[in-house]
Amino acid sequence: MNVVAAIPAYNEEVNIKHLIKRTKLYVDKIILVDDGSSDATAYIAKNMGVQVIRHGDNLGKSAALATAFEEAKKLNPSVLVTIYANGFHNPDDIPSILNPVLSGDADVVNGAYVTSSGIGFDTAFEYAKATDKNKFFMSSGFRAYSSKTLDVFNFTKGDDAIEVELIDDAVKSGFKVREVPIKIIDPVKRELLASKRIGVVVPAYNEEKLLKATVDGIPHYVDRIYVINDASTDNTAKVIEALNDPRIFVITHEINKGVGAAIVNGYKQALKEEVDVVAVMAGDNQMNPAQLPKLLIPIIEGRADYTKGNRLFSEEYRGGMSGLRLFGNSILTFITKIGSGYWNIMDPQNGYTAISKEALAEIGLDEIYTYYGYCNHILVRLNAFGFRTLDVVMPARYGKEKSTIKYGPYIGKVSLMLFKKFLWRLKMKYMILNFHPLVLFYILSMFLLPVGVLLGMAILIAWLMQWSVSSNLPILDAFILVSGTQFLLFAMLFDMQESDKDMRGENRLYGDY
Repeated sequence: MNVVAAIPAYNEEVNIKHLIKRTKLYVDKIILVDDGSSDATAYIAKNMGVQVIRHGDNLGKSAALATAFEEAKKLNPSVLVTIYANGFHNPDDIPSILNPVLSGDADVVNGAYVTSSGIGFDTAFEYAKATDKNKFFMSSGFRAYSSKTLDVFNFTKGDDAIEVELIDDAVKSGFKVREVPIKIIDPVKRELLASKRIGVVVPAYNEEKLLKATVDGIPHYVDRIYVINDASTDNTAKVIEALNDPRIFVITHEINKGVGAAIVNGYKQALKEEVDVVAVMAGDNQMNPAQLPKLLIPIIEGRADYTKGNRLFSEEYRGGMSGLRLFGNSILTFITKIGSGYWNIMDPQNGYTAISKEALAEIGLDEIYTYYGYCNHILVRLNAFGFRTLDVVMPARYGKEKSTIKYGPYIGKVSLMLFKKFLWRLKMKYMILNFHPLVLFYILSMFLLPVGVLLGMAILIAWLMQWSVSSNLPILDAFILVSGTQFLLFAMLFDMQESDKDMRGENRLYGDY
């Protein structure tokens, strides 16, 4: 038996990893037809060992299916399964689709969500009798085709009619067509999103080329869009004036205040308008709006107070990130873990975030750092006040935007800020709001370790200069260094445990991993 799955896909990076991962459990080979995607769909599939066929342009579902069938025939499959990457199909339904073909009861099996009567058809005869096939036969495109049927399909009709055409071709050729019920999945969870007022903050500085695409891509379930023009010197203001979306609220800075200040002002306006969940999408069109539900849902469901993107978790998702960015991000990840107390987070520089109204009201927006390290500082303040954070895995996405960050000065500046805010967090969380002895361990380690290092350097210099040094000094230095290290490790351990208490019973990572 040789079962091949064909996946036509266009810009489906949100669902593709989970789909491939589950589909692999039930088939022998997977072919993905990437229909001119501009996102990471093909990259993720290729890195998961899937055969990828790429269309240079977006030709549509019908053309993608035609390509899938042609490529599948080269593999001589006993059964071809077609499954879409739009998130509505559950790969765990593949056995239900396959079994009638494998048992010889059908040549083509369609997975149907529901029909007008609530009952699926069982034979080709019943389908042939139907006067309104589109009404009677609500197709999902989730199907199994036996090998003997693969040459009868014409693919002459457009995307809207292709599903019915394929069944018509099979029936006219005398093949047995059956239907099995499958559950429809709503990957966006539209009813849940509709239950809350959702806002998106869009900071923009000199984004005349990409701002319109960013705003146009924000989904319809978002109730409010806060566009902040941070004293742009190009035509960003004119682009904003031309935007025709009643959801937009424009905030203009007369002087450039920094991305952190722009986001904070958007947050403040969202609080005034009592928006329940507020996301941030930079004006450079770098953040995929299809990923937005993955940030919003955990907050709406009460599983987190703050969610953020994580591009570092898996190799498949780091495709667009340069080596320099990855190195700098890894350094800042470690520093931010210590500074913020969120030891479970990664990719702290990811600005694709969402936050609850309750968290916004408590963290003190006027205190937020206005430079690029604002996202690190927000994590520090969230931890100090006991809010839950959640990483959402997603691919790196880089397009036409050019980063203006100089990583050397940037890492130095943000690291200094994080050290100061780390001391503030210890005072606020473990002395003012509560008391924990880990403060004493941190203080002792910060005293003993520098003393031990300096004493060690003095002993080394004295030895090199052949000066007389007491034999007890190296022993004392070793004792100081070991004690300082132990105090630091104990402090970090206790800090991790406190972070665990804040997240008790919650997953630390959300998405496909």
